Amino acid sequence: MPPTAPDFAPLFGGHRATWLVTGAAGFIGSNLVEALLAAGQSVVGLDNFATGYQHNLDEVERLLPADAGAFRLITGDIRERAACDAAVAGVDYILHQAALGSVPRSIDEPLISHDVNVTGFVNMLDAARRAGVKRFVYAASSSTYGDEPSLPKREELIGNPLSPYAATKLANEIYAAVYAITYGFRATGLRYFNVFGPRQDPDGAYAAVIPKWTAAMIAGDDVVINGDGDTSRDFCFVANAVQANLRAALAPDNVQGEVFNVAVGQRTSLTQLFAALRGELGRHQIHYDRAPVMAEFRPGDVRHSLADITKAQSLLCYAPSHDIDAGIAAAMPWYIDFFRRTGRAG
Repeated sequence: MPPTAPDFAPLFGGHRATWLVTGAAGFIGSNLVEALLAAGQSVVGLDNFATGYQHNLDEVERLLPADAGAFRLITGDIRERAACDAAVAGVDYILHQAALGSVPRSIDEPLISHDVNVTGFVNMLDAARRAGVKRFVYAASSSTYGDEPSLPKREELIGNPLSPYAATKLANEIYAAVYAITYGFRATGLRYFNVFGPRQDPDGAYAAVIPKWTAAMIAGDDVVINGDGDTSRDFCFVANAVQANLRAALAPDNVQGEVFNVAVGQRTSLTQLFAALRGELGRHQIHYDRAPVMAEFRPGDVRHSLADITKAQSLLCYAPSHDIDAGIAAAMPWYIDFFRRTGRAG
């Protein structure tokens, strides 16, 4: 495995099972598939390739050792009940990552965000319940905190959602709680805080900030900062998110059904992020000398975000392996190689 991917095999204690990863061809999904297969697990992937890519799965295949677990891909949409039922058959654990991310996208297309993120979520949740799946872990979001002003963000204090995307992710948590009460089927939510790393798509209007800015710097293009640069986030390297998913799925029964922050507990402003990316590229002999271009704040954006990860540390034994600097250093060789291979290196 590459140095960006820690060895998660000890978490399984030699236990082998069948796992379903929805959104398997996406950014976080493909990293989960890689970690599970490297640990000798059997994996079923479900993806409709709306935002995922076959080249992510091809890369996983190239990186895996010869004794990796077995992988089977189902091309299907979580909005279709039949696809969900087919995917959960014979599965022990589900890591549900399939969703339409991005606050701006949800503002532009609220109905499709609802269809995928809410209807698709309930379809998958109900299919898992009826199939008797042992564990269901789903990607929640820090956007759920909305206008709640306190820092750091603690799981029990949420405000009003500030975008359709945030509303969809809050709806997931509500449905998960209702299914626990009504059916005794407990799903565990992981509130991701700005996950980044290899295989995160830098293209399009809704690209996340780290791959988008890195691509711009490598190509010598302008980097646009929305707002005054003081907006801050708790950036979380993807290996931390993978660890949290595996720990949540393998946690005891009394932990299931909870919601956990998944982050580092480290606050970084956009100005600091710009400097960190430029500095790391410089260590790879890629020198970016432009000042950032300042633009208006984006509608629906939260001003500051910082996680309290005490609950995950206590109940899941979650321990982030990468802070933001270590994450950027681990991810940068992949970014540089990918952007050069795809002709975006300037």
